[in-house]
Amino acid sequence: MPKATPKYRAPALDKGLDIIELLAAASAPISISEISEGVGRSRGEIFRMLQVLEERDYISRGEGDSGYSITPRLFRLGMEQPPVKSAVETALPIMHRLADQVDQACHLVVPSREQIVVIARVDPPGDVGLVVRVGHRRPLSQSASGHVLLAWQNDEIRERWLDVMAEYEPKLDRRKLLKEVQLIRSRGYASNVSSEVDGVTDLSAPILEHDHAVCALTVPFIERRSSSTGIEAARKYLQQAAADISDALQYGSPARSGSA
Repeated sequence: MPKATPKYRAPALDKGLDIIELLAAASAPISISEISEGVGRSRGEIFRMLQVLEERDYISRGEGDSGYSITPRLFRLGMEQPPVKSAVETALPIMHRLADQVDQACHLVVPSREQIVVIARVDPPGDVGLVVRVGHRRPLSQSASGHVLLAWQNDEIRERWLDVMAEYEPKLDRRKLLKEVQLIRSRGYASNVSSEVDGVTDLSAPILEHDHAVCALTVPFIERRSSSTGIEAARKYLQQAAADISDALQYGSPARSGSA
């Protein structure tokens, strides 16, 4: 269907938003020529817009003028929204307790279209641990956190998410992924061998609002000889922490056992 004609036009704003959206989707810095081609505008049209966006810290140039990248400014602004800020402020004390209990790092994740994004983290109390930076993104289909978020949605929302994911991942095995999230839902948590780092098992549990996940709490668990806390004990501490965060946010408590 053709798009409806906007009632009002703001060409300069359109231009800036086109640039930001293009850079947000890029995995590497983009040159002025590539930006010009990507947004369908001449170099002259976008040159001043790039200068303004750079001055306002929405975009930045790489070393040696290798091209433009988006900065975390929009992410930081989003983090100031009351629901997100409240969730992080509520979760952090419990996450610190969890990190001490399991002697590992942990992080909090929310969905963002076809991806997950880390919105808070707590470093491990010791010298060894896997720390994921705030703002890190990964496809929903490729992370334990994403599987948890998918598992605790109703059928309509899950199918809508899967449709969006398929747009970005044409080879997505929908049936296999659904089987995996159903298993996660039945046991109450995810435990996935990391596809990124050898020797790491990603443990993840849902933060629930009634019966659907709004966040996922995740521990990248590293088995260490010096630690007295094994993976099974860490999983129990993780589920308890997820339940406590849900309760603190006045949400419904997530499953502490294998029940759905």
